[in-house]
Amino acid sequence: MIAIPYVTALTTYFSYGLLFVFGHIRDLFRKITGCFSSNNLQGYAPICLGHEDFYQRRLYKRIRDCFERPIASAPDAWFDLVERFSNDNNKTLKRTTRIRRCLNLGSYSYLGFAAPDEYCTPRVIDSLNKYSPSTCSSRVDGGTTVLHKELEKHVANFLGKQDAIVLGMGYVANSAILPVLIGKGGLIISDSLNHCSIVNGARGSGATIRVFQHNTPSHLEEVLREQISEGQPRTHRPWKKIIVIVEGIYSMEGDFCKLPEIVAICKKYKAYIYLDEAHSIGAIGKTGRGVCELLGVDPADVDIMMGTFTKSFGSCGGYIAGSKELIQYLKYTCPAHLYATSMSPPAAEQIISAIKVILGEDRTSRGAQKLARVRENSNFFRSELQKIGFEVLGDNDSPVMPIMLYNPAKIPAFSRECLKQNVAVVVVSFPATPLLLARARICLSASHTKEELLKALEIISQVGDLLGIKYFGAEPKKHQQEEKMMKLE
Repeated sequence: MIAIPYVTALTTYFSYGLLFVFGHIRDLFRKITGCFSSNNLQGYAPICLGHEDFYQRRLYKRIRDCFERPIASAPDAWFDLVERFSNDNNKTLKRTTRIRRCLNLGSYSYLGFAAPDEYCTPRVIDSLNKYSPSTCSSRVDGGTTVLHKELEKHVANFLGKQDAIVLGMGYVANSAILPVLIGKGGLIISDSLNHCSIVNGARGSGATIRVFQHNTPSHLEEVLREQISEGQPRTHRPWKKIIVIVEGIYSMEGDFCKLPEIVAICKKYKAYIYLDEAHSIGAIGKTGRGVCELLGVDPADVDIMMGTFTKSFGSCGGYIAGSKELIQYLKYTCPAHLYATSMSPPAAEQIISAIKVILGEDRTSRGAQKLARVRENSNFFRSELQKIGFEVLGDNDSPVMPIMLYNPAKIPAFSRECLKQNVAVVVVSFPATPLLLARARICLSASHTKEELLKALEIISQVGDLLGIKYFGAEPKKHQQEEKMMKLE
């Protein structure tokens, strides 16, 4: 867990306190002057009122220009950013015709497949001409093409599972699947930092939910032992089913789950494992097969494997992989399969082509080179950020690098100062993270060159000095260490 320096925590609380106090004072003046009653509700209750509305008006809108920035090109290592302006303190943002060319440190295109590719793009264009952009139907009606069946076969083989089902949206792969897998009388044990899609899916299932400390197998075992001994609430009957849910790479932390230990515990207590590999599949492991390959875990030991195609594969949608019985059951019961429009055929072709490149089936070594490059870029960039004094979360080999900002004033300042120097970064704050733990999230790609990374480090270092966010002292440079040793001698 993150240990916040005492002074940093104090100043962050003070900053948020000031924002809340002045926000409420402004709301009081609005109420006195009658601004709140300007909208005639005609007897209806206000549809947006409460803490969420206050947060949006008084905190989010102040820094709204740092989010939802429109782009005008493919999200490659560099992309075109459309400049905007506001005349009403960010209540509305208007686009201009000016384009800013920026170094992209925010997109999820870990292997660079979101940009035009010599192997993938021609095949995607051919599929567009053959199948059209949409099937205009669900999978069980007229929405299943040859590409969908081929994609499910490729995904199952790639993951080492018996079968797979693909869905048109990654978020739905969690939020719509979990209520089908488990219900009342079941128990979900979820990592405390699991993604919102998992949280919503678990809540919608009706199952009892318990949380264990982030990436702490010992606490998971405590929770399992306690819940098994107590049984269901009130009746104390045995649980119908227990599912433990973890992620391969935690998207806001950049760390890997401790999968070998978690697998051993789940086997011991006969609990199913649900692994979300949204950020890890395709990006890590010797052949891109995710956290199982990286940590030496047999895919057969993971009961349900979930992932998305929106990151490493440069497309859209998600998948569930498992046994034939599980996938057949989901095809009969999952509303996202039964009622939602199927994945766009060109998107399916993009994923198939990307998998072939990763596995070298395009008769080149480009896939292996991409995997090696994203790993080298990630480890180099993380190491250099730490050397110059930033607090960086996550593990080596992970392409996700959160830089801790903490203070609310530093969230927009970091984003705006980087943008001034043509570096586009993503900043993240509450509710995506706890209130005190705001951060910038760097995502690297195989498309980035060493020169681009060095330039980005130089700019981020300058911004870090300006904002005072180098919470750890910078390591002395090699020549400074040698001079110091010479003086001592």
